[in-house]
Amino acid sequence: MSSLLIPIFVLSIIFYGYYKKIDVYSSFVDGAKEGIVMTKNMFPPLLAMIFAVNIFSKSGVINYLLFFLKPLFEVLNIPFEILPIAILRPLSGSFGLGLLNDIYLKYGVDSFISVLSSVVQGSTDTTIYIITLYFGTLGIKKIRYALWVGLIADFIMVLLSILLVPLLT
Repeated sequence: MSSLLIPIFVLSIIFYGYYKKIDVYSSFVDGAKEGIVMTKNMFPPLLAMIFAVNIFSKSGVINYLLFFLKPLFEVLNIPFEILPIAILRPLSGSFGLGLLNDIYLKYGVDSFISVLSSVVQGSTDTTIYIITLYFGTLGIKKIRYALWVGLIADFIMVLLSILLVPLLT
């Protein structure tokens, strides 16, 4: 049934366009042209973001940051393994998923650390990626408070995850 859903949807759009006397093919071609322009506008900010993430991850800055924060996490009795996800998730969702997969493989999917990491991954957003892509594509230079609000929201969600997951598991 699921393999038929998309063709049925496309055919229903074509029949609806025919019913409303709309040139569906021309509309499709116009949409494809707009898609190419949008892709052209998205490419530079996306390339810059990928470049920045690679520099950030390959330079070892994360390891230094983790080294200094590890004693704090040990004192607070918070699993240290969630920190890389909390730091890298705002940069890249794929990076966060890769780290989450590593935690699943190491600790199992039903462990407390895996559940906590999953909640952190699911409750935070790719804030820097979103701002880079959407604001860059639209040509918005002044992001005002969007970055800070997004990062503060991510931080609050990490804290809430740390506080609530132990109560629910």
